[in-house]
Amino acid sequence: QVQLVESGGGLVQPGGSLRLSCTASRSIFSSNVNVMGWYRQAPGKERELVALIRSLGATSYGDSVKGRFTISRDNTKNTVYLQMDSLKPDDTGVYYCYATSGGRYWGQGTLVTVSS
Repeated sequence: QVQLVESGGGLVQPGGSLRLSCTASRSIFSSNVNVMGWYRQAPGKERELVALIRSLGATSYGDSVKGRFTISRDNTKNTVYLQMDSLKPDDTGVYYCYATSGGRYWGQGTLVTVSS
């Protein structure tokens, strides 16, 4: 079992920035096949990929966030970060941390609201 704890959500104006953090209860990247990252769900919409980072360091992003969001990690802290810049109202939603490690795990979600 893996517990994922997110933090960093909140209210921000359009054009602003936020950084989300997700800490896992144990190391995720000890195996080369594992992944950690973020999905989001806006009201009335399906959950969608935001960003993922793999054990060997490769990253992938959803089309709507490319060039604005950056995923990174600190292996010593079992933590991944999502730096979100140039935020838009369409980025509003609940952001869920996700990890694979012998199974698929989700965090409880953190709300991001982009509004003036």
